[in-house]
Amino acid sequence: MKYIFNFPDIGEGLDEGTILEWYVIKGQAVKAGDALVNMETDKVVAEIPSPKSGIIVSTFGAVGDVIHVGSPLVEIEIEGTAGDRAVDETKVTPVPIESNDEEEGAGVVGTMEVASKNAVLAASDEGSSSSETEVKTLQKVLATPLARAMAKDLNIDINQLIGTGPAGRVSKEDIENYKPAKQQAVAIDLTNEVTYEPLSQIRKAIAKNMINSKLSAAHMSIFEEVEISDLIRIREKYKKIYADRDARLTYLPFIVKAVVQALKQHRQLNSQIDMENERMIYKNRYNIAIAVDSPEGLVVPVIKDADRLSIFEISLKITELSVKARDRKLTLDDMRNGTFTITNYGSIGGIFATPVINYPQAAILGIGRIVKKPVVLDDQIVIGNVLGLSLSVDHRIVDGGEASRFVNKVMAYLSDPIALLME
Repeated sequence: MKYIFNFPDIGEGLDEGTILEWYVIKGQAVKAGDALVNMETDKVVAEIPSPKSGIIVSTFGAVGDVIHVGSPLVEIEIEGTAGDRAVDETKVTPVPIESNDEEEGAGVVGTMEVASKNAVLAASDEGSSSSETEVKTLQKVLATPLARAMAKDLNIDINQLIGTGPAGRVSKEDIENYKPAKQQAVAIDLTNEVTYEPLSQIRKAIAKNMINSKLSAAHMSIFEEVEISDLIRIREKYKKIYADRDARLTYLPFIVKAVVQALKQHRQLNSQIDMENERMIYKNRYNIAIAVDSPEGLVVPVIKDADRLSIFEISLKITELSVKARDRKLTLDDMRNGTFTITNYGSIGGIFATPVINYPQAAILGIGRIVKKPVVLDDQIVIGNVLGLSLSVDHRIVDGGEASRFVNKVMAYLSDPIALLME
């Protein structure tokens, strides 16, 4: 009997996903739990497993297509299934696959792999043929999304490569090690003044969330500078000790700790407003979200219960989340329930900014780069190490005075790090 497997809702409010790669083709045998397809959603890339064992009858959608929740993904021929049961399992009527730019904004729990923007655009004919000869040909071009994108960028015919990955899949290393017999010139059409690419699921989610924040919150920003020479000395003193324990000590763990201590004294910044029920929601946990610049776009993993962690433990957690973000291995749980956000644009460049609030949170703190400049210390002009701070708050929740007091408290902790241990 035949069973149609529809794209399931595997996240909170998931509405659609983009096909990055098919792992199966028509006529292929699969077991329950085998990966069928690689799908990109808002913040993550997840492999969708087969719910049944059987033979693939057909696949729905090509690489780059947007599939909506409830729309069919594959049709499976199930052996040994009783007739009545099979009828029950195929009750869902296939929904026509349409392109839709609407995005509800949700993550997906699952393991992810690296995929560049071009991976969504990589052409694939997998699943479009039924003959034995064509099936063999299709099996030769199994490849990771990154390998497909690299091959396309380098004008390499991926069908000519022999993959060294699982099941003969072409990998990034295969592309890098490929040496063509003759280098061919790539013709460039100079008449085309623009290049069009479809928005990735991540970029659509970022665009929607930014607009939602600006339209829903009353943004107000304040800017300050803090001299952190003492903090620099402490970091230099303990940096090697942390490295020997496989931890990378940056300034960010100190900033996280300072923010948590300040939030405990200014709870308005660790809250959200519920206009529908005319009430405030004050958070009793201190889950600090850290904005990470990943190859695919901005993601915001969360350090849960940061108030219970030491500087060393925060360092380990930041490293773990950053690596997972870059490798696209974050899960939905890694990014949910944040109560306050820190964005460290200064690690790339920039002294001040006007950060956009991670709605529905009440505030976000921007960290600029450290610059040397003259400062007054004990009535003497000396060279100081100055860190720029930019705080954006939802003015419906936080008044200007409270925002200033919060920043002053953070500055006090950063200028005198020992104070973090004294309270």
